[in-house]
This record gives sequence, C-alpha cells and structure tokens, in this order.
Amino acid sequence: MNIKVSELYIYPVKSCRGIPLQRAEVEAFGLAHDRRWMLIDNEGVMLTQRKHARMCLIQPEITETGLRLHAEGMPALEVNYPDRANTVKARVWHDDVQALDAGEAAAKWFSDFLDTACRLVYFPQDEVRQVDLDYARPGERTAFSDGFPLLLISQASLDNLNQRLDSAVTIQRFRPNLVVSGCEAHAEDSWKQLRIGGIDFRVVKPCSRCVIPSINIETAQREEQPLKALTEYRRRDGKIYFGQNVIAESTGVIETGMPVEVIS
Repeated sequence: MNIKVSELYIYPVKSCRGIPLQRAEVEAFGLAHDRRWMLIDNEGVMLTQRKHARMCLIQPEITETGLRLHAEGMPALEVNYPDRANTVKARVWHDDVQALDAGEAAAKWFSDFLDTACRLVYFPQDEVRQVDLDYARPGERTAFSDGFPLLLISQASLDNLNQRLDSAVTIQRFRPNLVVSGCEAHAEDSWKQLRIGGIDFRVVKPCSRCVIPSINIETAQREEQPLKALTEYRRRDGKIYFGQNVIAESTGVIETGMPVEVIS
C-alpha cells in the first residue's frame, strides 16, 4: 500500500468550522492551534454543536495575534490572545481546567450569533489536561478536544460510507485532523503505530460518534444521514465508530503528500 496524508485540518474553536492546511506543526496538544479556543456557558461548561448547531456556520481564521471570526450577517471580529490575568474555570466533559477569558467583545459576538449567553476562552500553553490514562501515558495532554489530541480517518472509509448514501457527505462532518489515502476502507481500525515525516503516532482508541456528523455544515440543519447508514455497519456495543484517535510521540512538521508508514 502506498498510503499518504491527503488532507490536514485544524479546528481553532471547538465545534466551529475547520481550516484545511497543507502543512501543520505537531505539538504537545496535537496540531498547532487545534481546539485551543472554546465557548462556555455561564457555569463554565463547554458549548458544542450537539446543542448549538449554528456553531458549524462560524469560520475562525488564525492571525498573528489570535483569531479573526466570520459568520453570515455578522461583522468580522478580531480576537487577541487573552491576558493571563483573565483566568476562569472551564469544563470539558468531566475535566475542569484553567482557561483565559477572551473578553466582552468576543462574548457578545458569539452570544448574538448563537442567541445564547456564552464566552470565548483560550487554553493556555502551560495548562495540563491529561489524556485518559487507559489509553495514554502520563504527561500526554490535549486542549479542548473531546478527549484526544488527534483524529485520523482514511479517505477510503469515507468513500465506503458515501457508496451507501443517496447524497454524499464530506469528510469535514467528521472533523478529522489527519485524512490518509491509499489504504482500504477502515484499514485504520487495525493500525497501532504510524510514522509520518519522522514523527511516530500511536493509534489508541476508535472514535465513537455523536450527533455532530448528522449536522449539515452549510445549513446547520440536522439530517438523518450519515448516522443511519453508519448504524447498519459501524455499530458496536451501542456506539457508532468511525475514525481513530491518535497521539503523537514527538513534535515536528507534517504535510499533505507525505507517506504514511504503518509500523504495526
């Protein structure tokens, strides 16, 4: 098999739109800038598309000083990296972390667009959110992802799914960081160790899917597919699995077109 990296994505704000890349830096948190920002409610709990589907219509852009945010009907908003003094508690699932509040302008912009009170926060470089020790080593961490630094899906797995659908869906619905081509559908299910650009990656856990892939990212409307089709052939123990959670063992740079070596 001649397996290569075909696409790279980051999602700067958790549950908002992603950014396709040709080149990405692999850091301790995963890909640089990935899910370092998040929306929280008045209790400090994360907001996601699961309850606020319109988040998929918000397009972040990376700038030298932070973010630029775009959404239809809204003025573009520049957000600077927050000051260290503005520390707040934020909850991602069952994890409480110390985050940095991005200020009133960002809070109002998101609250207006989503029609719900919320605030934008940033995950600081020195904060530690340990990845589940059932699958990770001590010191391996992630920022505001659901639980793991990286998600990998093969193009063949998506193609196999789309053959079962009347209307094809894009890979962006599944929010991967790494898309690889040149293997068979769901070959990634059996992988344990990969090497890309001199960096070793461990494939640690299948990704169980929530309702987010059913949200049309162009309209924010929830649809029956692709979860209905996935239920027929990717359901196990009451969950739907599609893609693999991955942890990088070192830092470096990866690019689209790079070969993927399956070590085990």
